[in-house]
Amino acid sequence: MQFTAALSTHADSAAAVDEVCDAVAAKLGERPDLVLAFYSHAYGDAGNEIPARIQDRLKPRSALACTGESIVGNDREIEGKPSVAVWAAQLPGVVVEPIRLEFARTPEGPAIHGWPDKLAGEWPAGSALIVLGEPFSFPADWLLERLNEDRPGVPVVGGMASGAHGPGRNRVALDGSSFSDGAVAVLLHGPLSIRTVVSQGCRPIGMPLVVTAAERQWIQSLGGRPPLQQVQEIFAGLSEEDRALMQQGLHVGRVVNEYQDRFSPGDFLIRNCMGAERETGAIAVGEYLRPGQTVQFHIRDAESADAELKSLLRQSATGFTPRGGLLFTCNGRGTRLFDVADHDAACVQREWPGLPLAGFFAQGEIGPVGGKNFLHGFTASLALFGPAED
Repeated sequence: MQFTAALSTHADSAAAVDEVCDAVAAKLGERPDLVLAFYSHAYGDAGNEIPARIQDRLKPRSALACTGESIVGNDREIEGKPSVAVWAAQLPGVVVEPIRLEFARTPEGPAIHGWPDKLAGEWPAGSALIVLGEPFSFPADWLLERLNEDRPGVPVVGGMASGAHGPGRNRVALDGSSFSDGAVAVLLHGPLSIRTVVSQGCRPIGMPLVVTAAERQWIQSLGGRPPLQQVQEIFAGLSEEDRALMQQGLHVGRVVNEYQDRFSPGDFLIRNCMGAERETGAIAVGEYLRPGQTVQFHIRDAESADAELKSLLRQSATGFTPRGGLLFTCNGRGTRLFDVADHDAACVQREWPGLPLAGFFAQGEIGPVGGKNFLHGFTASLALFGPAED
């Protein structure tokens, strides 16, 4: 089992492809089992040829690719500039099943087409899914909801293509063929171990509260009281620094597993507060909630995001040495959040120096929290690959 990753910042897309493919071929030889490629939206229309060029040069058995606002390669994050990253793996004994998915509205309701017939039954034990989607045409959250129900325990990682501000401009690609809609994916199973790290970059404030009344995305009562009253009381007890962060943006963390007695940062699914009604004291959240669920307010800053990511990486390092990694980080992170460049990639490399790493800044990151898969924002979602654990 071997992995490698290469990055080029050449302004000419053809030259960039040649540079990364030469580097990959020198490490792995011909026909890697799996390739993932991420290329900058800054190439414009010239970038549309990149997936086919990579396919022609490396001739991988399966390959996924997509556009990104910014590109991750090994220890670097190239923000807003032309760049191509290629990540490749030789996976002896591992089955790699390529999948092209499309969303459709049918008389019976929404549907996702493209699943191979061989995947209609039970998926093999230890399966994992990597997904790259186009955000304006493919409802990743709906896909994940269905997979959580139909394929419980199967981890899904990936991200939504970024760089475009409307439909038809982002690209996803499968085996060299490029698409402006839908999603591409690979299902992996066999003697392979995959660990996931999902760092949502928030820290809790106040205490956990039970939703006592809710309708769709509106929380009408928390702990038997109007949510705005709870928010005001929490605000009054914060430091000046945390008050400023709360005014910049307030988030709600929903507990994923209600059967726990205590909750730590990794136990919450973070969603934005979208608005409030002063007359009723209700608040709107970026997810439908129901009475009986437990939530806690959160705030986000660079310090919290840095500390959480480093802590989760240290936990993942226990008893596991990865051979390669894929990083899907939010396009609101990078230097938009941190005061240094290359933050997330550098954190991964400090934990595992020289790890072949690639990815991109996504318009929505996919990864599991509490054993279920979700679409996130402002999150770093990392997949770590290694030989099967005993």
